[in-house]
Amino acid sequence: MNFPKRKQKILAQLDKDDQVDVKQLADELQISEITIRRDLNHLAADGLLYRTHGGATKVNPFEKPHDFANKAARNAAAKDEICRVAASQINDGDVIFMDCGSTVFRLCQFIKNKKIKVITNSLPVICELQNCAVSLNIIGGEFDKDRQAVHGSMAIEHISKYRASKAFLGVDGISENGLFAGSENEASITTAFANSCAYTYLLCDASKIGRESYLRFADVSLVNALITNADKDKLVGIEKRGVFMLSTKK
Repeated sequence: MNFPKRKQKILAQLDKDDQVDVKQLADELQISEITIRRDLNHLAADGLLYRTHGGATKVNPFEKPHDFANKAARNAAAKDEICRVAASQINDGDVIFMDCGSTVFRLCQFIKNKKIKVITNSLPVICELQNCAVSLNIIGGEFDKDRQAVHGSMAIEHISKYRASKAFLGVDGISENGLFAGSENEASITTAFANSCAYTYLLCDASKIGRESYLRFADVSLVNALITNADKDKLVGIEKRGVFMLSTKK
């Protein structure tokens, strides 16, 4: 049984019982306890569970909602490679914007030791970066419990009062035809961040490239650089529009 299938079974067991035991999982999945411990450590690093001495417990939904954690864990390896490249663009002293995207959230693990200021509308980002070297500025406004983020006119006004050196943002889709969002709230926040920073990075895994949803909210020129794991042939049209490409491909 490969890791993705084991992961599904482990998370299903957590949903049912709120906790899992290493020995019990090893017996049920017919694999070694060493492998189960490695799996649990990996899932804990992704924020999907809490590690205990003999197993794991379910993540507190008030700290990091299960739906968001699952979304952040999709295409986790690709997102982490994208975020490693993004983190390499951040220097001590930077003031950066981070939105509420699930890929952007995974950037947190790579910047905890950087002496920077993060301005964000994302509750999971705030939770992840508390008690580390990063200084935090929390955007105020209407709280969206589904997105675990702050949106609305007050949030836009808050963003406009600041100037960041860099922004790290996500979108629902990007093509040579423009940037696409899943809602007007997301579109307005993305635009506000981009308009208030010196340089905008878009973090998109391959599934977002060429994807067009119902709401086209901006031209690709809104962003300066795209960090992605997509094949180069899928990026030609976007690159021709003046967007700088940073690829995770060697």
